[in-house]
Amino acid sequence: MKLKKNNYNRIHSRFNLRDNAIRFIKYPLVCFLILVVTDCTEFVEIDPPKNTLTSETVFEDISTVESALASIYFKIREQGMISGKFGLSALMGIYSDELDYYGSNTNYLELYNHNVTASNTILSGWWSHAYNLIYASNDIIKGLKNSRTISLEDQAHLKGQALFIRAFAHSLLVNLHGDIPYITDTDYLKNNTVSRVPVTNIYENIIADLTEAISLLKSNDLTGERVVPNQAVAKALLARIYLYTENWEMAATTANELISSFSLELNVNKVFLKSSTETIWQLKPNGVADRNTYEANQFVIRFIPGQTYALGNSLLNAFESGDLRRSNWTGSKTSSNGLTTLYYANKYKAIFSETASLEYSIIFRLAEQYLIRSEAKAHLGNISGAQEDLNVIRNRAGLENTTASTINELLLAILQERNVELFTEQGHRWFDIKRTGLAGNLLSPLKVNWQATDVLMPIPETEIEINPNLKPQNSGY
Repeated sequence: MKLKKNNYNRIHSRFNLRDNAIRFIKYPLVCFLILVVTDCTEFVEIDPPKNTLTSETVFEDISTVESALASIYFKIREQGMISGKFGLSALMGIYSDELDYYGSNTNYLELYNHNVTASNTILSGWWSHAYNLIYASNDIIKGLKNSRTISLEDQAHLKGQALFIRAFAHSLLVNLHGDIPYITDTDYLKNNTVSRVPVTNIYENIIADLTEAISLLKSNDLTGERVVPNQAVAKALLARIYLYTENWEMAATTANELISSFSLELNVNKVFLKSSTETIWQLKPNGVADRNTYEANQFVIRFIPGQTYALGNSLLNAFESGDLRRSNWTGSKTSSNGLTTLYYANKYKAIFSETASLEYSIIFRLAEQYLIRSEAKAHLGNISGAQEDLNVIRNRAGLENTTASTINELLLAILQERNVELFTEQGHRWFDIKRTGLAGNLLSPLKVNWQATDVLMPIPETEIEINPNLKPQNSGY
């Protein structure tokens, strides 16, 4: 793909002006992709995609496809489940046992108090946004197939990115909602009547998309900042999917490929800097060079009262004595009267008022791959190998080697390590306690409204009203 760093950054940075080039309009389950000509010449000198309002989008200029992909990454940063503003990191944090919520937003309170309804606008927004990205990815895939002017090499890498995005969006939806539609078409009439597909089939499709994406994507980092998906990014998601589907052999093998290619950041204070050696994929905040992360802006407490989130006691009590993550990845603030002290996630430390961009929002990093390989090895009966991988993460945090020596002890130790290593990162804690069957045991003492059916979110009622084929609604809603 002939994407030079300077050209990419020029495209990338323009997306802080909302929808300058491409905006998506919700249409029942998926969206039409249309080009907005406002300020298009300033944005980038390219012609718009042809026939964007029909099912026959054709891309004749590589810059047009790059622009469409840059728009997708911008929307991932700014909206939906991945966004640091109102995404999984915060909201699955309050849904699980990571964060306490002090705000008054009704939809957030539903999540925090476990009385979620099918009309929750956060969930309907996530659903729409995810299928919006999926539609845009499918449009790129189809448009590239019909192209006669973009080289086969460039088509391959661009299609690989679109396949990765499609797989990534579906992977989040299936973890939240269970059975969902798997959309691979741009025919809105067909998509408007789709039915939900069983979880096992969803994962099969995700694995197929990621496997093809890996065969198409570049192996190197095209930007120098790890902000555009390459083979390693698709492998990171694939290793996670293999873990979730209990394919231990492939989880270990895929994670091993990444561990062999990246270096763990040994200084815990450098793990979340944009130059961290262990970052596999990260998002440039707001697409602006001098802006820091939404995560820091959300989580760092400046005033009490005035806080929105604070770390819960369950998480704080999970840290062992001497854990460097406790002293370096959490902070505290005491009220002016000295009566209240709250703790906050301080992985990202540079708030918006900082003038230099120090941190990007990290989506995949190497520590997760060590923990994936450790868990997979434990299930395969490789106790010493599981201990070795677990100890790499523990030792980096200043802790002694694990004392866990049986498979069951190791699995609990790995879950504990994931808790204190991956807290407030993209909903890991919720997905972990859900997939291991421990959500009820851990949350029922903390959430008075807890029900066993809370392991799945509802299908948004607005979507069921539009498309009755999405019935039946998940139990409990």
